Amino acid sequence: MKQDRGIIVESFIYQNVLLVVAAIVLIALLSVVYASWRNGISPMPSSAPVRRVVVDEIRRLQSRGVMVEAGSGWGTLALQVGRASRNLRIIGIENSVIPMWISFMAAKLENRTNVSFKRGDLYTYSYRDVDMVVCYLYPGAMRRLSPIFHDQLKPGSHVISVCFALPDWEPERTLICRDMYRTKVYVYKVK
Repeated sequence: MKQDRGIIVESFIYQNVLLVVAAIVLIALLSVVYASWRNGISPMPSSAPVRRVVVDEIRRLQSRGVMVEAGSGWGTLALQVGRASRNLRIIGIENSVIPMWISFMAAKLENRTNVSFKRGDLYTYSYRDVDMVVCYLYPGAMRRLSPIFHDQLKPGSHVISVCFALPDWEPERTLICRDMYRTKVYVYKVK
């Protein structure tokens, strides 16, 4: 009798733990879906070949100072840049809570002191003290960011954009990645 009651209690606890875990996962998924709907795009990690091209270009530019990844998503690009460029202080800006939290935790687990992630709006963030901006967004976002970058970025700073060009800007370089899509990476220097 006592043993049966213990089994019933264990089963009850197990079922409730499963329900709580399922609820947390559902809330997390709904959070990502809501942020994706609001942004007009979901967080999309860049491929390894694209990340390598971006890192190589940042090394070529011998960058120092502050780099912002506007729309850092899951943090894969910012973390790889952080591993390769210790002279940069990297700030990932993301408005979707779950990808930002996962990025933050990955940076902590790697003990990455030069990479941080902040929840924020990439359209209201101040780029005035930024030496470089990296982004992998979509055409509408690039249109919205173009005048912001013109107004706020100081001469000599760089913008590296994966896939989508900044309208009305002339790239200093256009790189083509060795991935399946032959992804373009646009490099701009602010004048």
